[in-house]
Amino acid sequence: MDLTNPTTENTMYMIEQIKEKIRMVNVDAMRAENFDTDKYEDLHYIYEMVMKRKHISSNELEAIAAELGSLRR
Repeated sequence: MDLTNPTTENTMYMIEQIKEKIRMVNVDAMRAENFDTDKYEDLHYIYEMVMKRKHISSNELEAIAAELGSLRR
């Protein structure tokens, strides 16, 4: 999958992968349709960072959730 293209499908894929990786409890807060492709690069950066990590601390999890919240419409 080529995630360099800012498409709705890529956004949906990255959101689902992030939710799975961080085991987010409130999945309704991270619905893919709440993210615009104009902030795609920021979302892609978060996705890359989360996928590279083997362990995410609670402080990092809070920061990721806050950043994702700022990207929502």
